[in-house]
Amino acid sequence: MKKRETSILSKSDLLDEGSNNPSSNAHFSEILQVRLSRRQIMKGGLGAAALGMFGSTLVGCNSDSSSTISSGNNFSEPVLGFKAVSTERRDTITVPEGYSAIPFLALGTPVCGSYPAYKADGSNSGADQEQQMGMCHDGIHYFPINDSSDHGLLVMNHEYVIQNVLHANGATMVDDIRTVEDEVRKEVAAHGVSIVEIKKDALGAWEVVPGNYNRRITGATPMALRGPVRGNAKVRTKYSPAGTMTRGTLNNCGNGYTPWNTYLTCEENWAGYFVNKDAELPREHSRYGVRTINGRYSWETVNDDDYERFNVSSTGASSSDDYRNEVNTFGWIVEIDPFNPDSTPIKRTAMGRFAHEGAIFAPAIEGQPIVYYSGDDARNEYIYKYVSLDNYYQSTANGELLDNGTLYVAKFDANGNGEWLALDYDDAAFQAACVAADVQFADQADVLLNTRLAADTVGATRMDRPEWGAVHPHTGEVYFTLTNNTSRTEENVDEANPRANNTYGHIIRWRESGNASASSFEWDIFVLSGTPEDSGLFGDSTQPLNTDSMHACPDGLWIDPNGVLWIQTDMSGSLQAEGPFGANQMLAAEPATGEIIRFMTGPNEQETTGVVMTPDMRTMFVNIQHPGDRSPAGGPFTSNWPDGGSNRPRCATVIVSRDDGGVIGL
Repeated sequence: MKKRETSILSKSDLLDEGSNNPSSNAHFSEILQVRLSRRQIMKGGLGAAALGMFGSTLVGCNSDSSSTISSGNNFSEPVLGFKAVSTERRDTITVPEGYSAIPFLALGTPVCGSYPAYKADGSNSGADQEQQMGMCHDGIHYFPINDSSDHGLLVMNHEYVIQNVLHANGATMVDDIRTVEDEVRKEVAAHGVSIVEIKKDALGAWEVVPGNYNRRITGATPMALRGPVRGNAKVRTKYSPAGTMTRGTLNNCGNGYTPWNTYLTCEENWAGYFVNKDAELPREHSRYGVRTINGRYSWETVNDDDYERFNVSSTGASSSDDYRNEVNTFGWIVEIDPFNPDSTPIKRTAMGRFAHEGAIFAPAIEGQPIVYYSGDDARNEYIYKYVSLDNYYQSTANGELLDNGTLYVAKFDANGNGEWLALDYDDAAFQAACVAADVQFADQADVLLNTRLAADTVGATRMDRPEWGAVHPHTGEVYFTLTNNTSRTEENVDEANPRANNTYGHIIRWRESGNASASSFEWDIFVLSGTPEDSGLFGDSTQPLNTDSMHACPDGLWIDPNGVLWIQTDMSGSLQAEGPFGANQMLAAEPATGEIIRFMTGPNEQETTGVVMTPDMRTMFVNIQHPGDRSPAGGPFTSNWPDGGSNRPRCATVIVSRDDGGVIGL
């Protein structure tokens, strides 16, 4: 037997599950192409676009006329107050003049338990990793303690692992079999979520507080299932024959937080961790891309129940004797109470099962339903909205609002209108669509377990990798990044996905027709990303991006309380390695005028992802994921950030502040 060399793979190599959407539903690019040719995007150029979505009047989005309706918006637009940084590729963080950026909470930083120290040679054990910061930092949120901007809980996701960097010499495998169980334990522990109490010291530097709040939630942490899928036959396993529990959360990418102060972590590319070697895969597996030869990291080859669960083949007499249904307990949004270290994380199944990229809430309004949005981050997948059945009341609101509601999927029309299609087993229109498509569901649990298939059935619009979203705090407009889609051809472009071989991606936005729970909306393009020669502000090719604003593959998205839109990029492959865009970056945008300015660039081979500020907006936390992700096992490493020298790279959070102590961005 020959020891297999650990391959050098980038994030896109590891996590791109490809397109598993066999439907003939319209592509967004087909719709957008019609709209581009009909109206040249927001006729009248940049000024009309600004008025159209954010000014004192709204240009009619459903016609080519200049008729207007009142928008009713009364607030001061932010004015960006920094000079753009240039595109570059250096193994460091670059921020504007007058700002500072300090690495914090890097991979392996001890945060709980016995606080085991990080070992620079990568030799920490699996038990150590369960008490340390995980790998591939992603979505992040700051929960203030007593409303403080100097003391709070920093909660963040850990998406996946880079074996060549995590271990001293990469993963140990023989003939595709994992031979060191503790390496697998370490990889499982490096996933999930970290909750860390932090506080400024007397000199104003942030430090970890070794308190009771601190904990790691990993790929092995017990979790409860709630909502319509709880107890269903298709989530019953050897671990939980009643179908009420599961273990772990994986591929935690985007995030959210609830009006009742809990954290939401989103399971994104989870399907590839599992393998099913049965002759025929059930649709709960095949439509999501469960593998048929081996799992992404071959965890299933370790002879232990903790890891055998990643083999979802039918090996026993029933589902109570094997893990054929284990994968069905993944693909959900997980709610975590950061202020209760004894609480059990809960997977909220009413919110749908897919490759979740974020859980973006519309502002909660007393006496109205809770509304949240989420993208399915895969080529040709969909954008969803959840509306709670019960109304929100601040005094009583809790996670049960996420267990009973209606899940909708978006359909974009070429005239600039859109509608939300209910994925509701009891809805007459949904049942009619099922009959027309000759697709059957047993009940609402079956619909949610097969969310993608349900969206196929009702005719939702296929999108160019919908990722993060953001809701403007003053206007209610919703923004979503569509990162890229190189599989789209000239024959299936549409208005909302306008470019074939969409290498650069774009950002779409919409306004609900009424309150956030409305069944229809008006939409347009905010920006076509790309070079000055191939881009457009508000989708208008006559207003291209310039050298201070050009970017590719928009991914992370957040709108701060002042209304500044922060855009983060996730280029990979050749775009990351060469070309005009430099390293992955973060930009700031003023939504009403379309002004976009580059704020930050990162070290080698990283993704800039996850951003939040303290309530006073004077401290920003930004995550840097997978620096040096093409490093060979044992080095030399292609990045040495943040420790420098010849050290192995470490994912980390960056603390950004203005040197004069002012509000960030303005």
